[in-house]
Amino acid sequence: MTESKPETTDTAAQDILRSADQIRFPTEGFQVEISILSTKADQSTEARKYQVLSKGNDKTVVIVTEPAAERGQTMLMSGRELWVFLPSVSQPVRLSLAQRLTGQVANGDLARANFAGDYTPRVLRTDTLDGEKYTVLELTAIDKSVTYQRVVYWVKQKNAHPHKAEFYSLSNRLLKTAHYENFKMMAGKMRPTRLIMEDSLRAGEKSVLEYEAMKVRDIPDKFFTKDYLKKID
Repeated sequence: MTESKPETTDTAAQDILRSADQIRFPTEGFQVEISILSTKADQSTEARKYQVLSKGNDKTVVIVTEPAAERGQTMLMSGRELWVFLPSVSQPVRLSLAQRLTGQVANGDLARANFAGDYTPRVLRTDTLDGEKYTVLELTAIDKSVTYQRVVYWVKQKNAHPHKAEFYSLSNRLLKTAHYENFKMMAGKMRPTRLIMEDSLRAGEKSVLEYEAMKVRDIPDKFFTKDYLKKID
């Protein structure tokens, strides 16, 4: 059910977006284990695991822990720059946030902790789904370097829980739809521990992300540098 658009300021939209961001991930430094199971249209599957360490929205390290053949591969996001370190290559390789990581998951889906730093929000409308009221936000990318150019985002009004997101390309084509599920207590808040990302262009293709062992952690800034990661590679 769709209701009329409320009179809501941009400031209110920003507050809603920040509140939903704080539900998804802690605002301080944290680490989390992420398992991803991707299914293709022919029902074949691929399983991968990552450890993510993040500080703010512009410092993230993503470490491949499974499969064993790729263990040791590491991505570093510092500011707007994203690099991958490969054990067999002496120098890191530059990547974009929008490039595919695995299945339906883009690099930026793991490397960027929140939406508020990458998008300008406005309220589209209020929806009622299964008796619950949701604010529907339209998020417009602040520049072309971010993961998606446009996002439509459903946030539950009573507790700022993210519910659903639609991700669009620069040409405004729907690329994928995400559902936030299985809310549990992690790192001091009720957070979604499952994210289901479904391909909107290829029926039957999806990725299921499971988040666990999230904890707040004070991570030194030096950890998020190319020089430091080269030393531990």
